[in-house]
Amino acid sequence: MNNSLIIALDFANSSEVSRFLQSFEGRELFVKVGMELFYQEGPAIIQLLKDKGHHIFLDLKLHDIPNTVKSAMKGLARLECDLVNVHAAGGKEMMQAALEGLEAGTTAGRKRPKCIAVTQLTSTSQEQMNDEQLIPVSLKKSVLHYASIANQAGLDGVVCSAWESQAIHDQTSNSFLTVCPGIRMESDQVGDQKRVATPEFARQAGVNAIVVGRSITRSADPVKSYDQWMNIWRGIYQ
Repeated sequence: MNNSLIIALDFANSSEVSRFLQSFEGRELFVKVGMELFYQEGPAIIQLLKDKGHHIFLDLKLHDIPNTVKSAMKGLARLECDLVNVHAAGGKEMMQAALEGLEAGTTAGRKRPKCIAVTQLTSTSQEQMNDEQLIPVSLKKSVLHYASIANQAGLDGVVCSAWESQAIHDQTSNSFLTVCPGIRMESDQVGDQKRVATPEFARQAGVNAIVVGRSITRSADPVKSYDQWMNIWRGIYQ
């Protein structure tokens, strides 16, 4: 997963997804399916993407009691996505149960999906975390704490902002994945994100994978935008 650019398919339905992907016919992408799309289309959208040969991050952020998450992950494993996630706030026992469910649901002879944990959303500010979650520490300390628990639980990595990536690797290992949304070009609008970073900063911070949405999906020329992003993300300047 190193140097992956994951396109967030933040579309309302499969028809919109298909229209977007037409321009990429014959190319292998890494795409993210979130709640909006999955709750509308269900497992059929995963099969559509697999039939086109794409890698898939199923971003549902499971957060429930351990047994429920275990059962849910057992079912999701059968979809054979490449990456799934839970919310670290569910605790170590829940994260361990998620892995147990994935192992139980993965077809014999296949590798289970990688599982990562959401730490703090990149739309969350220091003030929101302190005032609304009543977590009295710094945002960075909270993220590092969640990452440590996820690592102890045996997960493959975390979702975080690029600003915490290097510290997470220093605390865990370089093989512990950091998957980072909130990546923007300097000319892009921030939108509803709070802790944003450029792809150049993300690369220097040791980020393993970046998640990019509207800069590509809403572009007048998505393929051109994707290629530009890939070049910058991989340090290729033309």
